[in-house]
Amino acid sequence: MKAKILIIDDDIQIGNLEQEVLEKEGYFCLRAYSGTEAAMLLEKERPDIILLDLMLPGMSGEELLKRIAGIPVIVVSAKIGIDDKISMLSEGAVDYITKPFNTRELAARVEVQLRRTTQSFKQKIKCANIEIDMSAHMAFVEGRAVNLTKTEFAILKLLMQNKGQVIAKSVILDRIRDDTLDCTETSLKTHISHLRTKLRDMGGDDCIESIWGIGFKMGENND
Repeated sequence: MKAKILIIDDDIQIGNLEQEVLEKEGYFCLRAYSGTEAAMLLEKERPDIILLDLMLPGMSGEELLKRIAGIPVIVVSAKIGIDDKISMLSEGAVDYITKPFNTRELAARVEVQLRRTTQSFKQKIKCANIEIDMSAHMAFVEGRAVNLTKTEFAILKLLMQNKGQVIAKSVILDRIRDDTLDCTETSLKTHISHLRTKLRDMGGDDCIESIWGIGFKMGENND
């Protein structure tokens, strides 16, 4: 399957150049010409990488970047100041390319990020619209990060690694012991309740099932 790349730039000529270069490399390109248009498109599409200009009409690239989670973003901007680069990288961009750019360099940097994404994908588990990244210790619902405690993440990871299997309470406590020390048999139900609430509040499917008198499981027929 071709990697999908979203190009967000109001400069049609630069966007056309990026698209031409990337399509020659075998990628599939989507286009957006403003921050607002990109935000609407991202509600329907999930590209593998985003090329983001900063000086956009409507919503700025800086503002849009803060709303993107779980998708590598390469900033492609005419802003050359070191403060701009540091700011965008600290806000979550994986790379920063200044305009005008070398087309071979652009293609190479995209390839590097796709390779990293492929490698990290092996460390991701998905159930319905919920995904966890074990390397980053983060959970996502439809690409949006969910703020979980260390204990909640450890429980979710265990359930998703054993999707469809009922796991006894005692087994859960034993298996997450290395990740967290604050979970006891008394507090386990509370931790799971908070976890389910957080996932639901973000629009996550309610996949965690309570098996009376035994334990819990992640539903296997929900993805």
